[in-house]
Amino acid sequence: MSTIVLSLGGSILMPGLDSPNIKPYIPVLEKIASIHRLFVVVGGGGEARRYISVARSLDVDDASADELGILVTRLNATLLVQALKDSAWPKVVENHTEALAAAESGKIVVMGGVTPGQTTDAVAAVLAERSRASVFFNLTSVDGIYSADPRTDPSAERYGMITPSRLLEIVIHQQSAAGMNTVMDVVAVKMVERCGIPLIVLDGRDPTALLTAVESGICRGTVVSREGLSPLPL
Repeated sequence: MSTIVLSLGGSILMPGLDSPNIKPYIPVLEKIASIHRLFVVVGGGGEARRYISVARSLDVDDASADELGILVTRLNATLLVQALKDSAWPKVVENHTEALAAAESGKIVVMGGVTPGQTTDAVAAVLAERSRASVFFNLTSVDGIYSADPRTDPSAERYGMITPSRLLEIVIHQQSAAGMNTVMDVVAVKMVERCGIPLIVLDGRDPTALLTAVESGICRGTVVSREGLSPLPL
């Protein structure tokens, strides 16, 4: 049995209270969990960013504003746990040690944010290392890693496979560009580089892309690995 860690963006799972994207993920996650040990780390998405923005407008310190964002990630995670019913550990875990203990149940383990100043991508990267995951998936609103922002640069190249060190260069460059959103944050990428676990960046808007990658070992996104991997090590 392989171990899989998913970083599931809040904007993917909950683009809005009036347009949740949870139901399509339930059969996919349940099917994966019937074969593999599965952890899911849920982000806060736009709702978390709005809470943080309001807090800062009220002169709330950054750490306290981040705590609000963490609460939103855990709220999103709670919705997922409740939707998964008996397939999930019945409580959103709040740290990595608790996640590892809960995984002994054989249930899907769901968590949100942990520490102010740390993204859920970084939380998932640490969890991938601590759980000795076979693969770490990052499910985002783009279909892989690009050399530039594909929304503004039509010449942007999508990578089928790159090394962690190359991804780190891309992320650092993109973070230095004003207003540029990056696929992952620097801390998460450094964790990927350190632990050597393959990272797969997929378009999370289509849950079947994840299932295809897990079942076939071949993905339609970007593979970040020290060595070429086809199929994936599952």
